Amino acid sequence: MTSKQRAYLKSLASTLNPIFQVGKSSLTPEFTEAVNEAFNTKELLKIAVLKNCMDDPNEIAQTVAERTHSQVVQVIGKKIVLYKPDRQNPKIILPKENK
Repeated sequence: MTSKQRAYLKSLASTLNPIFQVGKSSLTPEFTEAVNEAFNTKELLKIAVLKNCMDDPNEIAQTVAERTHSQVVQVIGKKIVLYKPDRQNPKIILPKENK
């Protein structure tokens, strides 16, 4: 992902509200499965890490991205933005790379 593409996704994510929250129990298999299922209808997800979660948001973002085969767009404070394009019918068209 290029910096231009990442910036475009960040701009789209700025208006999103978090649809998942990571709490005290941190990452559970059920949480990961729920995020994976959400990628069936959305390509861009925002996740909030609650104050009672003692894990590092960057580590959580990397782990969720690996388990769901998505990409980390950004981690700001306790907010995580993940992107996973729809293989058949992508809704978000990323800017082309400059060559």
